[in-house]
Amino acid sequence: MQFCYFFFVKIIKLTFLFLFLTSAAHSRHDTFYYYFNFFHNKTEIPGSQNYYKFKKELTHDPYVEEQLNDFKTGLFSYLFYKDGKIIIDQHTLPAYIVNNQGLITSNSVGKSLVSYLAGYAICGGYIENVDVKLNDWSLIKNTLYEDQKLIDILNMKAGDQRYIGEYYFDKNYKDNFLKKERVSVNQISIKDLMDNYFQNTKKSSSVYNYNALATNVVMNYVIFKVGDDYKKLLKKIFQDDAKTKGNVYFLGNGTDPANGTSWYGFYASRYDYLRIAKAMMDHWNNDTCVGKYLKTIYDRRIKKNFKEYRPTHLHTYSYRYGGQFHFDIVGMRKRKIIGLDGFGGQQILIDVEKKAILVVNATMNHYNWKKIIHKRLKDLD
Repeated sequence: MQFCYFFFVKIIKLTFLFLFLTSAAHSRHDTFYYYFNFFHNKTEIPGSQNYYKFKKELTHDPYVEEQLNDFKTGLFSYLFYKDGKIIIDQHTLPAYIVNNQGLITSNSVGKSLVSYLAGYAICGGYIENVDVKLNDWSLIKNTLYEDQKLIDILNMKAGDQRYIGEYYFDKNYKDNFLKKERVSVNQISIKDLMDNYFQNTKKSSSVYNYNALATNVVMNYVIFKVGDDYKKLLKKIFQDDAKTKGNVYFLGNGTDPANGTSWYGFYASRYDYLRIAKAMMDHWNNDTCVGKYLKTIYDRRIKKNFKEYRPTHLHTYSYRYGGQFHFDIVGMRKRKIIGLDGFGGQQILIDVEKKAILVVNATMNHYNWKKIIHKRLKDLD
């Protein structure tokens, strides 16, 4: 009887996991499920012994507190950093996060971190530049991704909209078999996807087509190029440069480049997300090699061409996309703001010129995004 009970619980949990992983990447009312312990393959990057210690000059925001205490908003963490100090630090962390090293899932914020990884790989000499063609990687041979430029895949304009992505929902392509068969690209290796679903596929026109597969292609290509130095590179990014305090994790097996079994799922604490964002801002402002990479993808950004821009989260309220980041926020399009956006309300916005960062975490994005994020940055003018 006890065995049956635990077996039933396991099935229920796996069902929830499946529903999450096969759901659309962005929706105003979607809720994420915390699934860190489901994945046995995680690449751990230990925290730094010399982790960055924040200065604080705290003020209290009553409206943010109201949003945090309203269960229906989903909001549970809010950090605002300006001019070298944390100005607002308010949270109602769920017990399951507190009891699990304070780790918070990135969801699609991890897409931007994969791009950041690619920038480090370029600066480390493993990849020549953003214009290299992916013609040396056997896993994508005879598919629409073969011989494409890295920048086009980073910009989500690989011409894959007949098979996957949000462009499908606008144009109603009938042969989007990955959606029809409920195949999650975050559950299948790149090798299996390419062998079983993408052989002899042809590239369509180059339009912005947001999807998870493009990111996983980039990530596993970087791992292929970096080879045995993958963990060394991750240590450089997070432990040495960002100076994260706790362990951070990418999901997947980074030691399996032959099959491509890594993906952009990422975990870190709320403060470590801020440390990573600060490192990005410092790279930009110090014009380091990684900073030049961030400026390059900013310069090469493309139009989203949405029919409607909705002030519910960054993805739907920005005009352009570049290198897995969101740029040109409505009402602030002339501001150089680096945007990271994830399912369920995960948001990181970095105003590199005004030296301001917002890190917001939630279980669902029912909070007042326009007021606590957009207005907060706009009022810096």
